[in-house]
Amino acid sequence: MGWWRELATRDDDAVERMDDPRCDPAMLARTYARFGPVNRAVSAPYVFYRRWIRPRLSPVWETRLLDVGTGGADLPRLWLRLAAREGLRLSATAIDPDPRALAYAVALDERDPVEGLVLRAVSTSELAARDEHFDLVVSNHVLHHLDGRALGALLADSERLAELGGTAVHADLERGRLAYAAFATATLPFEPNVLRGSFIRADGLTSIRRSHTAAELAAVLPGGWRVRRTFPARLEVVWQADAAGRPRG
Repeated sequence: MGWWRELATRDDDAVERMDDPRCDPAMLARTYARFGPVNRAVSAPYVFYRRWIRPRLSPVWETRLLDVGTGGADLPRLWLRLAAREGLRLSATAIDPDPRALAYAVALDERDPVEGLVLRAVSTSELAARDEHFDLVVSNHVLHHLDGRALGALLADSERLAELGGTAVHADLERGRLAYAAFATATLPFEPNVLRGSFIRADGLTSIRRSHTAAELAAVLPGGWRVRRTFPARLEVVWQADAAGRPRG
């Protein structure tokens, strides 16, 4: 039960196996392939779509979304398909600092293309330096990977990228004993079958240990940013601007 006590503080020294550049490439590919169903279970992507994406969509003008740290790009692919079913115009630029993730996403898009998806090997700082702008800047399960300096840089880049009346929403897990126990219990029956040969269960537990609480994030966020708690055991760090680039709080 040592983990019960350890979850009282963030374990920023823990390393997810898939982040090791020497990890098994076959296991990594299986991990990316399973992101879709796992994210549907733990990331509430349909709720996210209805709250943050759907209200900005139109059948006339195109809404531009940037997905940071896209992994296998399962979430922008899902959101693009949801928008298309409703006859609404959405484009999604998906970026990831890991070339292995981007290579997987590109290969998947070649086999099963989704209209409106653009995969780019570029960072948020490069996009900001090019003065690119998006209506929505989002990420999922990225914040817990970052140290303080990288977190500050991501938030600053997000403000610049969404400054023309856009919105930035970075969603992540919230560290907690109940969340850890629930994920460990829920995934255990699937470890020998559905999750076999992937990093999903081990890295998911590590992710929770590395994640923040709402109070921890609120204490370090710059002005204009706020934290929302969402279900299940998730946090959203939100920034919204008016057309002049001023935060709306």
